[in-house]
Amino acid sequence: MYYKKITICLYLLYVGVTCYAQPEAHKRTYAQDTALVNSLIKESKGYFTDSPALAISLSNKAQVLATSIEYSEGKAYALKNIAITYYYQGKYLEALDYYTQSLNIFKEIEDNVGMANIYSNIGVIYYDQGDDAKALENYLSALKYSELSGDSLRTLTTLNNIGGVYSQKSATQDKALEYYLKALPISEQLGRSNELGAIAVNIGSIYIQKNDYKGAKIYFDKALRAYGDAEGSLNAYNAIGDLYLKEGKYELALENNRKAFELAKKLNVKISKVQSLRGLGNVFSKQGAYEKAIDYYKQAETFALEIHANNELKDLYEQMAITYQKFGDYKNAFAYQAKFTSIKDTLYNIETDKKLGGLQFDFDMQKKQGEINLLTKDIALNELLLNRQKLAKNAFATGLLLVFLIALLIFRNYRVKVKTNKKLDQQKAQIESLLLNILPAEVAKELRVKGEATPRHYESVPVMFTDFKSFTVHADKISPQELVAELNACFIAFDTIIEKYNLEKIKTIGDSYMCAGGLPSPDDNSVHKIVKASLEIQQYIIGNNQRRLQAGREAWDLRIGVHVGPVVAGVVGKRKYAYDIWGSTVNIASRMESNGEPGYVNISSSTYEIVKNEFECIHRGKIYAKNVGDIDMYFVKQEYASNESIPASTSQEDSLNKAVAN
Repeated sequence: MYYKKITICLYLLYVGVTCYAQPEAHKRTYAQDTALVNSLIKESKGYFTDSPALAISLSNKAQVLATSIEYSEGKAYALKNIAITYYYQGKYLEALDYYTQSLNIFKEIEDNVGMANIYSNIGVIYYDQGDDAKALENYLSALKYSELSGDSLRTLTTLNNIGGVYSQKSATQDKALEYYLKALPISEQLGRSNELGAIAVNIGSIYIQKNDYKGAKIYFDKALRAYGDAEGSLNAYNAIGDLYLKEGKYELALENNRKAFELAKKLNVKISKVQSLRGLGNVFSKQGAYEKAIDYYKQAETFALEIHANNELKDLYEQMAITYQKFGDYKNAFAYQAKFTSIKDTLYNIETDKKLGGLQFDFDMQKKQGEINLLTKDIALNELLLNRQKLAKNAFATGLLLVFLIALLIFRNYRVKVKTNKKLDQQKAQIESLLLNILPAEVAKELRVKGEATPRHYESVPVMFTDFKSFTVHADKISPQELVAELNACFIAFDTIIEKYNLEKIKTIGDSYMCAGGLPSPDDNSVHKIVKASLEIQQYIIGNNQRRLQAGREAWDLRIGVHVGPVVAGVVGKRKYAYDIWGSTVNIASRMESNGEPGYVNISSSTYEIVKNEFECIHRGKIYAKNVGDIDMYFVKQEYASNESIPASTSQEDSLNKAVAN
């Protein structure tokens, strides 16, 4: 997923400070100096990526001048610009150092806007490092101060970045979407095209994960329109490349990833270089060009290691292990699988350390990059010396034998792990399939995530009951095996029909079948669908009875009743879950069935008022229903002017008229 972070760079307005104890000339000098500080800060912005050294030089001049005139706000923003320059270079330790200095000044002067800005930018660094817990902690602090300040731009930035953290796990993607959709209208109101583009890319990427490619394309197009020719468009191109890859449109995927890479090279944005190269590698791997894919992966790995982009490395190592395995290079496949497992465990441990109060990555925050490079060189020299000593002690033949044995063991272990993971995936899929066979998908997901499903009230739900007339008589005349087989065949046919119309099967009780529409997700067209499904069920029963009569067996006559009204829906039970609905609507729907006639669909007046313009119905008058009273009832004859209408035969029309007359 190409989550696009937003790092906001605020620039000061020209500020005049009144100093009553100073002469007028001195006041003019101070105002001119603050204006110069602000001008230097603003100018440095244009060199963040094109000329980092110049950006830092201009910011340092602003810092020195702001310090000399005790202009704290200007000094804080100058330090912040230095941090942003280091961030674009992938030097996260230096960036954190300067962000922290800037944050401390904003705290001293109680500048809520400044604190919100810096907390958000620090969160971006921790996010890139894979420390989601620390990133979220800083983002939430940013949201707190942006709301205190009433700054809509800062709120927009933070909502997007919080969404980015939640988007990393499939279980919290709906939470991410919630934050993105809060941020989107704010960016439109403020006319912030870059932020609008970033959020649209993020929303589109979640839709890809949900396999809603049409929805993803809508938001990616929105992002490109917002960005125009701005640098942020490279993120949109990368995300569109991912979309086309999912759709199997490989040439279009390559075209967009290449656009993103060329723009990333021009702007020297290393994190985007990693994403573009990985996207190119993914396309070639899908096409079976494994050597070319591996070449792009290795280029991406170089940049990712340089900027310590652990989240990107995790996805990259996983793809490299898969590609090497397809290529038949099992040694490298195992090596990168091990790297993937290691970095995934590292990211997990970071979250665990957060809970225990000990955080990774902070331990070296005050060190300079030069000290780290020196330490790395010392370690490398020590490793080289040890390797030479080992080579001197081991004979060539012994070493060759050991390498062969190790490779054999690695390959064997790798195959065992692959088989084990495959079995686990199959078992997980089977469990999820069984759960979805019992509960609606939305309710099953809520149970997995929360451990419980919240009961919901629905204002208007169509409920259908079916029941076989004289079922007890039929049951006494045939064997239990034949009875169950016939009932099962009918219910399977009913299941197929209601699935066709996206209705929800509630339960069966003996020979009675119950379903409802607009659950658990409301559907404005559910009443039309349930009436149409009822007509199709009666058509199935008519055809089935013809076959039974030809075989010398008795026909099974079916009554169907439909009523629309409010219900409460939820999950009951502890060991064996059951999704059920309650309310007077259910009782009235049952009475519609029991007061109906075999071969027809009997509906209540509330149902009739909704479908009367779509279906031809015959009024039966007011009919007494047990425990309910007199209710206007209607037989549904057929659908008006539709290619899928179910016209009644002449004999059916006569029977309908007769049933009404009775």
